[in-house]
Amino acid sequence: MKEKLLISACLLGRCCKYNGGHNLHPLAERLGEKYELVAVCPESFGGLPIPREPSERVGDRVLSKSGLDVTVAFRRGAERAVELAKKTKAKKAVLKERSPSCGFGKIYDGSFTGTVIPGNGVAAQALAAEGVAIWGESRIEELLGEDGP
Repeated sequence: MKEKLLISACLLGRCCKYNGGHNLHPLAERLGEKYELVAVCPESFGGLPIPREPSERVGDRVLSKSGLDVTVAFRRGAERAVELAKKTKAKKAVLKERSPSCGFGKIYDGSFTGTVIPGNGVAAQALAAEGVAIWGESRIEELLGEDGP
C-alpha cells in the first residue's frame, strides 16, 4: 500500500481557485506513482463558491478583497482537511504556496498587492498542528526523491 499524501486539488488541475482556474503543477501527477494522492481544497470544503473574490489573511482573520470576513468558511474548510488527514492517516501534504488556506511559511499580507510575509494559511496551520508535514509545490522534487531543477 502506498503512503497517503494530501495535495491541493488545484495543483492536480482541478478548477477550484478563487477565479475558477487551477494551478496544475507539471510534477503533481508523478507524485501518484509514489503516493496515494488525496485531493483537498479547504476553501471549497468550507463552502466558498467557485469563482469567488480573492481572500488573504489579516492576523487571525481572512478577508475577501472587498472586506467580507470569510474566516468561518476558511476554518470550516481547515477542519474538514484535518478530518480527512486523520481518516486517511496522511502524514504529509503538498499545498499551494502563499494561499490563505494552504500557504505554509509564507502567505500574502492582506493588502492584495502581492506582498508576501512569513505566516501560514488556515488549513496548513491546522494540519501542521496535527503533525502533518507540509511541503509547498516548489518542493515536490524532494518528495519524488529528486534533486531540484
